[in-house]
Parts: sequence; C-alpha cells; structure tokens
Amino acid sequence: MFELMVEDSFSAAHQLRGYEGPCEKLHGHTWKVKAIFSGKSTGKLGMVVDFKILKNKLHEAIKELDHGNLNELKQFKVTNPTCENVSKLIFGKLKGEKSGGAKLSKVVVFESPTSSAAYHE
Repeated sequence: MFELMVEDSFSAAHQLRGYEGPCEKLHGHTWKVKAIFSGKSTGKLGMVVDFKILKNKLHEAIKELDHGNLNELKQFKVTNPTCENVSKLIFGKLKGEKSGGAKLSKVVVFESPTSSAAYHE
C-alpha cells in the first residue's frame, strides 16, 4: 500500500462558544492542512496519482474557509469550529472526490505549529 500526502494552508478567524478562556474571543490562525491518501498500485508512470491532482482537490476543499470567520459558515452556526471539527469538515469535502487510484485516508489540521487534530473513518 502506498500513502501520499499533500499540504495546503488557509488563514481564518474563529471563536469557541462556551469556552472559558482566551479562545472564547475572536482570534485567528494560519491553519495548515495535510490530506493523506492511500492506493494499492501505481500506473505506468510509477505514480498512484499525480500530486498536482491531489493538491488541487485539497485547495478546492479549503477555499471557502480562507480569510473568513469560521463561525459564520453554516457548518459552524451551532457546532464550534474547533480544530477537530475543521478536520472532519475538510475530510467530508474530500471524501467523495475521485482521485485516480487514491482513496482519502485522513485529514490533519494544525491550528499552530505544535497543535493539530486529525479525522479519519
């Protein structure tokens, strides 16, 4: 089994409703996103799928999150836009995408260089 990973980032603000502490206030992050795909075989060129295809799919999945307030998105009107929930949202956007011979395995979202959350099924 082969595993492929692509990475992208977006900048967005959020606030955690009901949280007692500084994250209750509106603040922002440069979020880094890693999408991990797996595939069993390579094609004639020796690739499971071209990284360019995976990068484009990830970029499209996070485009609506960039330079906005995550709390204003319909997905986060009730649910807090935590790192965990952002990773699940991005996984859901990528899950149904056809990606050559690769299947989405996991999405990892970093809200800082040392703090991340991952979602997989």
